[in-house]
Amino acid sequence: MSALMELVRAGRTAEVVSLLDGMTDAERRSHFTELKVLRKELRAAPWESDARRAYPALHVAGAACQTGAAGVASWVSAADLRWSGVSPGVLLHILGDRETDWLADVTHRLAQRPVTAWVPYELMAGLVRLCGCPVPTTDAYVRGWVDHLRGSWQRGGTLLDRLRQDPHLRELAAALFETGDIGSRLQWPNHDGPDSWTGALAQLTVEGALDRGVTVDACVARLLRSGTAADQRVFLRLLKCLGLTRDEERERTADWLALASDATSTVASYAQSVLGGLALDGELAPHHLAEMSEAVLFRTEKKLVRAQLVLLGKVLARDASAAGELLPAIARAFGHEDAEVQERALKLVERHVKKLGPVQARAELAMAAEQLIPGLRARAVGTLGAPPADPDPLGYEELLPPAPQPTRLAPAAASAVELAEEVGAALASEPGVTGFERALDGLVRHAYKDRDALLAALEPVITRRWWDSADRAVSGDRFAGSYGAVSHAADGLDLLLATLRGRIPTATLHARVQRGSTSRDCVHGALFRAFECRLWEVAHRMRTDPLPFLLSTPTWSTGLLEPAELVERLDTYRRLGARVAATDFAQALLRVRRADREAAESAARRAAALGTQEGTRLAAWLTSEVPALPTARRRTSGPRVLVELGEVLDLQNDFPAEFRPLGNPMSVFQKRAWCYHWDDDIRQHWSALLPERRELVAARLLQDLSDLAVDDAQGAAAALPPLAESGGEAGEAVHLGLAYGLGARHEEDRLAAVDALLVLAARGQLDAARLGADLGQLVQSGAVKTQRLAESARTAAATGANATIWSVLSRTLPVLLADLTTGGAAAPARGLGELLAVAAECAERSGARGDLPHLAQATARRGSSRLVTQARRLRNALVEEVAA
Repeated sequence: MSALMELVRAGRTAEVVSLLDGMTDAERRSHFTELKVLRKELRAAPWESDARRAYPALHVAGAACQTGAAGVASWVSAADLRWSGVSPGVLLHILGDRETDWLADVTHRLAQRPVTAWVPYELMAGLVRLCGCPVPTTDAYVRGWVDHLRGSWQRGGTLLDRLRQDPHLRELAAALFETGDIGSRLQWPNHDGPDSWTGALAQLTVEGALDRGVTVDACVARLLRSGTAADQRVFLRLLKCLGLTRDEERERTADWLALASDATSTVASYAQSVLGGLALDGELAPHHLAEMSEAVLFRTEKKLVRAQLVLLGKVLARDASAAGELLPAIARAFGHEDAEVQERALKLVERHVKKLGPVQARAELAMAAEQLIPGLRARAVGTLGAPPADPDPLGYEELLPPAPQPTRLAPAAASAVELAEEVGAALASEPGVTGFERALDGLVRHAYKDRDALLAALEPVITRRWWDSADRAVSGDRFAGSYGAVSHAADGLDLLLATLRGRIPTATLHARVQRGSTSRDCVHGALFRAFECRLWEVAHRMRTDPLPFLLSTPTWSTGLLEPAELVERLDTYRRLGARVAATDFAQALLRVRRADREAAESAARRAAALGTQEGTRLAAWLTSEVPALPTARRRTSGPRVLVELGEVLDLQNDFPAEFRPLGNPMSVFQKRAWCYHWDDDIRQHWSALLPERRELVAARLLQDLSDLAVDDAQGAAAALPPLAESGGEAGEAVHLGLAYGLGARHEEDRLAAVDALLVLAARGQLDAARLGADLGQLVQSGAVKTQRLAESARTAAATGANATIWSVLSRTLPVLLADLTTGGAAAPARGLGELLAVAAECAERSGARGDLPHLAQATARRGSSRLVTQARRLRNALVEEVAA
C-alpha cells in the first residue's frame, strides 16, 4: 500500500494535503485507481468508524488526483463523499494551482449541479475568485449566494451593507428574478428595512447600484409568470418599495391589465389599484377599463369584484361619455355566480342607463339581463326593458351526476412475471380494493402453482423491501410485534411476500393464527381484526398447506361477491380436495350478495347440492333474511354527535372468533388515545369488508369523520364515497358522517363528501330531511362551521342538484334561523348569509315554494347585511308567484 493510501485510510487529512502538494500531476494520477477502489469499499458500510475517518482525506485526495474537470466536479459533489468531506478551503487550496480555464470549467460544472447536490457556495465563489471567470447564475449558485449573505450576519452590518460590497451584485440580483421558488428565502424578515431583501434591493436601486428600469421590469415580469405564494409576496413587496411613478405605471398598462385578470388575489388587487388610479385621473382609456372589468368581474374574490364595481361607478359619475363602453362590461356581471354581485351590477347599470342613447347598447343590456336570478330579472324587465322569463312548461328537472357503477375485477395475472409487476406497483402506490385483492389472490394462486417460479419473478420486488434482511430474526420479530404488521394494505402484501421469502418463521405464523389479532380494543378494532386475521391465516397456509385460490376475492370493486361465483369456487375446492381457510370463507360470506333474493336462492340450491360443510353453511346464509339494522342510539360528546350500535346476532354465530366483534355492541367510548389505526388507506378496505352493511362500518368511522370538522383533521373523508357506493341501508351513521364531511376544514375532504352526497342522491338513498336536521344540530353545537357548509352546498348545487340541496338546507336553516330570531345565539353564525344565498339560488332554480319557519323574522331585521338581503331574496323566491 502506498504512503498516500495509508494516510487516507488513517484519515490524516493535513498530511494527505502536504503529500499531494509535493507531487507532480503524473504522480497524482497514478493513485486515482486505488482511491476509486477505496471509495467502493467504503460505500458498503458508510457509517462505520473507519469510513467516517477516511472520507475527508479521500474527498480531497480524489479531487487532487484527477485531471478532467468533469471528473473533479463529479467527485467533489458526490453524495457519498460530501457529507463527510473536507472544508471548501482545503479543496480550494488543493485545486488552486490549476490553470484558470480549467478552474472556470470546474466552477461552472459545480454550479450547474442540482440544488439537492448541496455544493458549498463558498467553494464555488472561491473558484470564481481564483480564476476570475464570469459569475454563474444557476439556481444552485444564486440560492447559495442568498443563503450565504443571510448567514453572514456575524460579520456585522446589514444585508444592504453586504450587498454593496459584492462585486457581482448586478449579475446575481438580476438572476434572483429568474430563479424559481426563491421567495421563501427572501421573505424574512417580514419588513422592508435595510436588513431585508426587499428593503435592501429597493435602496440599491435608488442609489443607482441597480438599474431602476431593469429592476421594475424584472419585478413585473416575475409577477406575470406567477409562481408560489412566497414568490408573489416578495416581488410584490419589492415593487411597492420601489414606489413607481405615474409615468412608470402608465408605461406598463398592458401588464397591469394581465395581472388584474389572472394573477393571485393580492397581486391582482395591486394591479387593480394602479389601474384605478390611472382611470380616475383620466389616463386609462374607457376601452381598457372595460377590458379589465370583463375579466375582474368574473373573479371569485368578492373584494376584487366589489372594488371594481365601485371604481366603475366613480368613473361613470365623472365621465358620462364612457357609459357606452362601460355599461355593457358591467352587464357581464349579470351572469356572476354570486347574487349579491348581480344586484350591485344591476343597480349600477340602472343608475347610469339614462346616459346611453335611445338605442345605443340597450339591446345588449336587455339580453345580458336574461342571466339574472329571477327576482332581479323581474326588476330588469321594467328598468332595462329585458324580456320577461318564459315559463318552463315541463317544470324544473333535477340533473344529478350519474352514480358510478361498480367495476368487475379482472382475473388474477396469468403469469408470475405479470403478477410481480402488479405487486410492485401496488407496493409503490395505493392500489385500492381492486388492485389489492387481485394482487393478493394472484400471490396465493401462483404460490400454489409454482412457488419457485413465483419467487424468481418477485426477486426484483422483494430485494427492495425493508424486511429482506439477512437477519431473519429481526424480520420475523418485526412482523410478530405487538402492533402487528397490517396497519395498511401494503403491509398485507409484505406479509405474504416475506412468508414466501422465508423471512417469517413458521412458528410465528402459527402463533399469530392461534393467538389472533394484537389489535387493541378501540372503536376500529372489530374492522381491523377481521381484515388482518384473514391475511395471517393465508400466510400460514401458504407455508404449510397452500390454498389454490382465495374464496373471498370480490367480484366487484365495492367488495361484493356474486353468490354463483362463490358456489363455483367451493365446487373447485371440493374437486381438488383442498381444505378451506376459515377466515377466508368467513370473509366470503360477509361479501356475498344477498340483496338479490332470486340470485341468492338459486345459488343456495346449488351450494346445498355440493354436500360439503361450507356448501351447507353458504346455503343457509343465502336463504336467511338480511337482518335489519341494529338498534342505534345517538350520543353527544362535546360538540360531536356520535352513534352507538346494538348487537348483531347473525355475525356472532358460526363465525371465527376474530370476526365476532363485528356483531358486538359498539360504544363511542371505545375510542382510545392509543388507537393507531390512523392510515386513511385502510378505511376503503373496511368498506369492502361489509359491502352490504355500510352502517356498521360508518358507525365505527364516525369519530374519525367528526375530527374533520371539529379538530381540522385531514383525509378521513376519503372513506365517504366508498360508503355511498356500498350497499345496505344508509342510516344514522352514514348521514352523520356525511354531515361532518360537508363541514370539513380541508377542501379535498369537502369535495369527497359532496361526491358521496351526490352518489347517495343519484341512487335514491339520500334522506335529505335526516341530513338537513343533522347539519342543523351540528352547526348549532359548533361542530360544523356554517361557512364551510355553504361552500360544500354551493359546490354540490353547481352540478345541477339544486332541488336536492334545497331539500337539505330547508331542514337546516330553520334551526339556525330559530336561534337567530329567538335570541338563542349571541350573534348570527358566521357564514349564515352565504348559506342563505346558496339556499335562495337553489330555491330559485328548482322552483321551490312554500314557507320556511323563522325566515320572516330574519327578513324583518333592520339593515342591509348579507344575511338580511339573502333572507329577503329567499323569501321572494319561495312566494307562490314570482312576477314575470
